[in-house]
Amino acid sequence: MSNFYLRLFSALVLAGVALGLTYLGGLAFRVLAVAVGGAIFVEWCLLSGQRRHRAHFALLCAVACILLVMVLAGLPPATVLVALAAGIGLALVSGLVAGQGAWGAGGVAYALLPVIAASALRGDAPAGLVAVLFLFAVVWATDIFAYVVGRIAGGPKLAPTISPGKTWSGAFGGVLFAVVAGLGVAMAAGLRVGWLAILSIVLLSALSQIGDLFESWLKRRFGAKDSSNLIPGHGGVMDRVDGLVAAVIALYLIGVAASGPNDPLAAFASG
Repeated sequence: MSNFYLRLFSALVLAGVALGLTYLGGLAFRVLAVAVGGAIFVEWCLLSGQRRHRAHFALLCAVACILLVMVLAGLPPATVLVALAAGIGLALVSGLVAGQGAWGAGGVAYALLPVIAASALRGDAPAGLVAVLFLFAVVWATDIFAYVVGRIAGGPKLAPTISPGKTWSGAFGGVLFAVVAGLGVAMAAGLRVGWLAILSIVLLSALSQIGDLFESWLKRRFGAKDSSNLIPGHGGVMDRVDGLVAAVIALYLIGVAASGPNDPLAAFASG
């Protein structure tokens, strides 16, 4: 099987699993979020060399596991966020003592924040399904059309020292098609759309691309081509969800601004 067809097959399988568990919501979606978060945490630790200090690595794993179990159990997001803050502090102190710096604490934050945000957004309510589908539409459209438009239009590079293949034309093309996809999902769900919705989509699309660039920078920082080889044709989990990480946190914050940390879905209620 050629690399293109392998990538396509893997992408379709992953998208099908993600959409199916998103539709089910509740525990099923939390299992998905926790599995992705756990993979991100492991890949981050491997990339940044956290295993070199066994006691520090063991503490990081314990912190991450406790937090992931809290999410899986469906505890209120505000409660898990407080525990996350304590866990990041503990990981930071441990890293400084072990001579590993803040990389371990950064991995806990990078892996757990999107898990908490995604689980809180989806929940069990129909509005949660709309919120996550809206997020997928924006991020996936950004990713696909930034690549397509960039390949067709070419032009100046977006960040040549970090990701030489990305162009400014692709970045703007990704945002444009993200607006189309995001508004399409919103209108299909019966949501009110206007300039605020468009600005939110532009923000999410831009953050998605920044998240992609950050992960590319991280890999270059540690001399890795991919975050792992877990997904055939795609590399690691971090390679596939780099754009989602930043976007889901931002969407959760938008929801929190609308209706509070434990039920951030007011912006996605139809009518």
